[in-house]
Amino acid sequence: MSGQQMDGGNDRGADTPPSFDRRYREMLGAGLDLLDQGVTVFDEDLRMVAWNTTFLRLLDFPESLAKPGVNFEDFIRYNAERGDYGPGDPATQVAERVARARSFQPHVTERVRPNGQILSIRGFPLPHQGFITVYTDITGQRHSQEQIARHQAELEEHIRLRTDALTRANAELTAAIESNKAITGALRRSEQRLREITDAIPAAVAYFDRDWTYRYANKGYAEWFGWSAPEIEGRQIRDVVGQEVFAIVSPYVSRALAGERVSYEYTLTGRDGTPAQARSTLVPDIADGEVIGCYVHSVDVTESRRTQAALAQAQKMEAIGQLTGGLAHDFNNMLTVVIGNLVALKENHPNDPLTENFVEPAMQAANRGAELIRRLLGFARRQPLEPRPVEVNELILGMSKLIRRSLPGTIAVSTASREPCLVAMVDAHQLENALLNLALNARDAMPNGGELRIESSLEHLNVHAAADLEVPPGDYVQIAVTDNGMGMDGSTLARVFEPFFTTKQFGMGSGLGMSMVYGFVKQSGGGVRIRSRQARGTTVALLLPRLAEAEEVEALPVGHEVAETDLAGKLVLLAEDDVDVRTVVRMQLSELGCAVVEAENGAEAADMVENIPAIALVISDVVMPGAMDGRALARFVRRFRPDLPVVLMSGFAESQHELGMDGDLPLLSKPFSRDKLLAALRPLAA
Repeated sequence: MSGQQMDGGNDRGADTPPSFDRRYREMLGAGLDLLDQGVTVFDEDLRMVAWNTTFLRLLDFPESLAKPGVNFEDFIRYNAERGDYGPGDPATQVAERVARARSFQPHVTERVRPNGQILSIRGFPLPHQGFITVYTDITGQRHSQEQIARHQAELEEHIRLRTDALTRANAELTAAIESNKAITGALRRSEQRLREITDAIPAAVAYFDRDWTYRYANKGYAEWFGWSAPEIEGRQIRDVVGQEVFAIVSPYVSRALAGERVSYEYTLTGRDGTPAQARSTLVPDIADGEVIGCYVHSVDVTESRRTQAALAQAQKMEAIGQLTGGLAHDFNNMLTVVIGNLVALKENHPNDPLTENFVEPAMQAANRGAELIRRLLGFARRQPLEPRPVEVNELILGMSKLIRRSLPGTIAVSTASREPCLVAMVDAHQLENALLNLALNARDAMPNGGELRIESSLEHLNVHAAADLEVPPGDYVQIAVTDNGMGMDGSTLARVFEPFFTTKQFGMGSGLGMSMVYGFVKQSGGGVRIRSRQARGTTVALLLPRLAEAEEVEALPVGHEVAETDLAGKLVLLAEDDVDVRTVVRMQLSELGCAVVEAENGAEAADMVENIPAIALVISDVVMPGAMDGRALARFVRRFRPDLPVVLMSGFAESQHELGMDGDLPLLSKPFSRDKLLAALRPLAA
């Protein structure tokens, strides 16, 4: 046995059986050593009654310090003198902590030791004015799943190593009960103390015999299945856990009663209707070579599994997002060349029948490619957004007309709002695209017709609801799109936001619609909820940050005609490392009446800015080789010629904020048309 003891009782002579108290102390000591938490019990005089080796290990106490009757103050003084409580007078530190202990009040604290170890300390008063304290190392909760797994493995190994000792202690306890009826009262008091200890442990602990009947369960185990501890004892496993869980665990119980230590996980539905996941370890209780029962140790791993799954999904999505951003740059450069040359060909041969037969289809395909890139960027949360205050009810009413025209007559479209005014900070165009995507998905889920409902409301997310959506708590504008179509099964629902995942036939969808919606909402600072039942329908709810009603809703800017004459004769410096892109943009600038000088990198462009005073505009790619990219070039121009306008262009999806600029530089996203180029340059050329 380890050093843990309980005072009280006297040992008998060698010729007589050991006393019950001694046997019980040995059983309790072995039982305490099974715990991964440190446990101490002090009496009303703050003298040590019981402890386990885990307590000594967690707080780095020497075994010589732990003895029955040792004062609580000795442990505190040991800690203070070695600096566990930080700087300060050790005598004062000891006095303060001893005074708090003598109040015998329940307490829950955390303490960071000098070695970085974090301990959760839970103290509970006992009826006899002593107290029990449970020390839990929660450092692992601050680290990776590897630490969680190692903790579990250590716990299981700890249980395995202590099984024989616990079995012997239990046998000795049984013999003591049969041989000495006079100590029944003391036994009952000791049992109560043991139950108080096990009930304070943050784990589910139980024992069942070889007849599959529970003989013991702590409070945590009973509440896990919706019982009280007295109700469980004497009941069959099937009756306690229910048929669904029993079907899962019964094979493991059989193996454990055959002498095998087993660990497994299972899921059950909690009282609130949400699934909960537990990991259980069954340790056979062996006496004289025969299994007489089994110990059960279970822990709730729901949150750790959820965190693990969320981390894996986030890593996967981040990897795909990074790949998407890189591909977008290259594809946008290529599409700039393709679209620019097709436009030039069409304008130079407007009446050629080959234009309609060949150029137009190529233009449509190129534009579809550009749209596909925009969807990829939407998924990757890297599309440039233009958020502004938007009255959501008005936007939904306007979109409902377009949606009705886009859906067959067999689908009824309705809208509703629970609030007269709902203002969100969002990119209106991207929100319209998201609603249209959801409507088209609903259409595909209702091939025989049905009902599509778009409803807006004000939703308040508390701390827990906000954490599930990975957003700050507060008020959000919710837009719920509901259909009564085919719905989705669990496996489809789990993958619905994955890029390129689709249940549609090949060629009927890109698999980017839902991922684009999800990426746009997350990029806007919101979250997405989705509920679906097969044959019942699906609801997708978009939650966007709400603005207070007092904030003014900005009106959309009124467009104006752009005159090419504003640029006629202007000398434009074009900095672009891709020769094909440079050729297309130079052609577009020339068509606008500009004179063009070219540079293939930032250093060359900077040299031209210094030596060619006639340069009136600078248009530069963001990504260029060498030490000076487009951003560095823009900063150089601002220092050397502050009055010289600069326009940046990029095949990536940066915003001005992401570029590290002040936000006043025009940014052209590739591919762009001549009209978009003109719209970006004209205000600067005035």
